[in-house]
Amino acid sequence: MATGDGRSLLLAMRGISKRFGAVQALADVRFDVHAGEVVALVGDNGAGKSTLIKIISGIYPCDEGEIQWEGRRVAIRTPNDSRALGIATVYQDLALCDNLDVVANLFLGRETAWPAGPLGVMDELAMEKRAVAVLRRLSVKIPNVRIPIASLSGGQRQSVAVARSVLWDSKVVLLDEPTAALGVAQTKEVLDLIKRLRDEGQGVVLISHNLADVFEVADRIAVLRLGRAVGAYDAGRVGREQLVALMTGAVPGLAENEDPTASEVAATTGHGPAPAGAGGG
Repeated sequence: MATGDGRSLLLAMRGISKRFGAVQALADVRFDVHAGEVVALVGDNGAGKSTLIKIISGIYPCDEGEIQWEGRRVAIRTPNDSRALGIATVYQDLALCDNLDVVANLFLGRETAWPAGPLGVMDELAMEKRAVAVLRRLSVKIPNVRIPIASLSGGQRQSVAVARSVLWDSKVVLLDEPTAALGVAQTKEVLDLIKRLRDEGQGVVLISHNLADVFEVADRIAVLRLGRAVGAYDAGRVGREQLVALMTGAVPGLAENEDPTASEVAATTGHGPAPAGAGGG
């Protein structure tokens, strides 16, 4: 399935709901990810962003709703289900081993052996060549792929974590607060890497509280509030103040293609746009 601009729809979620005891974490959420786009997922604390990402990555099963992958209905019950589809998640803690080098982290749990089979030994040369190739392809600057992760900067560590997802041909990459606690130069490295992933045709989901980063790289912005989807908006048509108003509830949610300035006017003047077909007077 493709959109009007030719981008194929990779992930489609409809009516997603999740409850933890008496707490309704998500209710009837709709969320889409297309190939070759960056979708920012924003919302205040407790909006349901982490729960939605954990459903996509297979940590939690959804209680209700439907998930489609490339046009076919699928069930994501475990992280293995998510990975098998081509979804990779880079959590805020990165899940890297500081004492291991870059190559070992990239292939952790998926080491290449030669010859194949139980008697094979790790093919260090093949893994190193492949690691160098993927880092070069993403323009990740690492002085030596054999140095321990502990020796790298925060931006370089984040780049290694993202490169690991690319190494295994993931089609959708979920990034949870990738620029948190990074300096200005390191943040730029990570944002440039996100743009390169998009340019390679991957769908990127960016979870971030930093709206400057969101507007720097996002094509669309999906807003959650109190476990419900407020809407998804073209990043070029919504301003920062409007986005904050949508996140906090100062402005009601809009249809996906509606001009966000219309609701801003309604919020500030008390008069919403006239219904279709209504005459003046």
